[in-house]
Amino acid sequence: MKRSLSGIQPSGTLHLGNYFGAMKQFIENQDKYEGFYFVADYHSLTSLTKPEVLRESTRNIILDYLALGLDPEKCTLFLQSDVPEHVELSWLLANVTPVGLMERGHSYKDKIAKGIFPNTGLLTYPILMAADILIYDSDVVPVGKDQKQHLEMARDIAMKFNQQYGVDFFKLPEPLIMENLAVVPGTDGQKMSKSYGNTINMFAPKNVLKKQVMSIVTDSTELEAPKNPDNNISQLYKLFVSEEKYQEMRNKFMAGGYGYGHAKKELLEAILEYFKEARERREELMKNPEYVDEVLRKGALKAREIARKKITKAKEIVGLMGNAYNK
Repeated sequence: MKRSLSGIQPSGTLHLGNYFGAMKQFIENQDKYEGFYFVADYHSLTSLTKPEVLRESTRNIILDYLALGLDPEKCTLFLQSDVPEHVELSWLLANVTPVGLMERGHSYKDKIAKGIFPNTGLLTYPILMAADILIYDSDVVPVGKDQKQHLEMARDIAMKFNQQYGVDFFKLPEPLIMENLAVVPGTDGQKMSKSYGNTINMFAPKNVLKKQVMSIVTDSTELEAPKNPDNNISQLYKLFVSEEKYQEMRNKFMAGGYGYGHAKKELLEAILEYFKEARERREELMKNPEYVDEVLRKGALKAREIARKKITKAKEIVGLMGNAYNK
């Protein structure tokens, strides 16, 4: 079975865009790939400076993953910081990586353009990401088209290492481009993103979720008048219901006499129904922190066993002799 790896930063509350853009596919592919899924808490330090927020966000992501259906019996779920070999390998890789490769990173340039402080971690982010991927001999990495460059960088770095030391050591991972991903519109019609402040959070308390849904931007068309059937509300509704029910909503918009407020109420009900079991599971998980801790402990042990073997061999290849803990 091929090995798939993906990490997610604990940079805030997960939302519908995260779910339909990646998490849903991870869950559906659990029997197809040997999945390694981690919370990239080291990566978050490039921009997240509040320890209490980092801890809370990390915990919430694990709860979300488990509640939505990631099965720790089928995949490995862990925290990046529980496997220090990621950082150790990143230093070895940094010493074969051209500075220019980092400076050409789209993500780095975009953040600088937005006025984000250019710390060294932000610049070298792709090296740690390469270590995340390469240390597990990952076969595929699920990525959106806009993230493909980071995987290409990981492949470049792996080839640099292999060429410099004359070995065929690092496997070159392939992108698993998720072509059929839904582009989830936010409450303002743009792509749903925390940075735009336009998210709908599937695990928010019901009153908060209702407020988010009711904040979806619409036009000022009168109640009785026909409306554009492909508006933000219907596009979100489509994600949760059958094609038949989706077409029913479109027909009601075109017929007139059907207001945006009515549609928002139907959307809210559809979201609550779709995530009903997941929301209930999450409530139970919150009452059982020991179970969540045990999942992370077992995941870290499995991940670290693989990572230790890889870093030990990598150190031998570059000429380091400090492998006392393995002797």
